[in-house]
Amino acid sequence: MMKNNNTITEPIECGPKEQKRIEVVAGIIVNDFDNRQQVLLAKRPNNKHQGGLWEFPGGKVEPGETHQQSLSRELLEELNIKVVDSQFYYQQLFDYTDKLVELNFYWVSEYSGTEEGAEGQPIRWVELAKLDECEFPEANQIIVDKLKASIKE
Repeated sequence: MMKNNNTITEPIECGPKEQKRIEVVAGIIVNDFDNRQQVLLAKRPNNKHQGGLWEFPGGKVEPGETHQQSLSRELLEELNIKVVDSQFYYQQLFDYTDKLVELNFYWVSEYSGTEEGAEGQPIRWVELAKLDECEFPEANQIIVDKLKASIKE
């Protein structure tokens, strides 16, 4: 604060306000059993950002974690499965106005355990051709489009 000739002026913030950046990992878990080409989705809790929408399971990367460590931790917490093998698939930066989300999608090619909504959230296998029947956060749409484009004839 500056004082000049009996007036007090407050400092003025110039330029855009810096956004909070959140680093997220998500697993694309595909079941190609019987040529059905399904992907596992989880429903976001209603009380969270983008609540009530379907998503690819995962979550925030914690300080000091690699993406692989975070993916393993999140899928164990959310689905009660242990990731055996996964590969980087796609990165998407998305601006939600109040925050910038860096989504890192990993193709989970092998896991152990039986998937369940371990945090009480609904989960379901959805055929790739029917992904449009689910409502996703806008940031996930590019992955939905890529998966639909990959459908085997």
